[in-house]
Amino acid sequence: MRRRRLVPALATAAATAVLALAPAAWAAPAVPADKPLVLSHWTQPSAASYHAWADAREHRDAWAAYGFDWSTDQCTTSPDNPFGFPFAAACARHDFGYRNHRAAGLFPAAKARLDQAFYADMKRVCAQYSGGRKSSCEGTAWTYYQAVRLLGIS
Repeated sequence: MRRRRLVPALATAAATAVLALAPAAWAAPAVPADKPLVLSHWTQPSAASYHAWADAREHRDAWAAYGFDWSTDQCTTSPDNPFGFPFAAACARHDFGYRNHRAAGLFPAAKARLDQAFYADMKRVCAQYSGGRKSSCEGTAWTYYQAVRLLGIS
């Protein structure tokens, strides 16, 4: 009986000793404290926010310490370039916002802003057109926005 109690106690003591001697490199890397601020900065509806995100995406290795999820399926099951309107980058930033806010536990509070930023990104795409083509683009952007607003997974 005495031996059965001693074995788990020795195993626990040995594990504690090994962990105490483990090099600091074994510890999980610290995430920069300003990660939520950076994430918020890159997911606002403004053009400046979009350009800051696009620049960071282009140089994502410089942001590796933050552990951002840059993956994207672009516009999911909808066309990335509906009727020739290039919405793929807007969809990629929307994916970035959803995935990283979820991972940070900030998604429910940020969802409306992320969807608005998505719509603003698409409207900036539409601004390069005129006449009927612009109207068509804006209608398509509105449809995409309504889809994520109503169906985007919270």
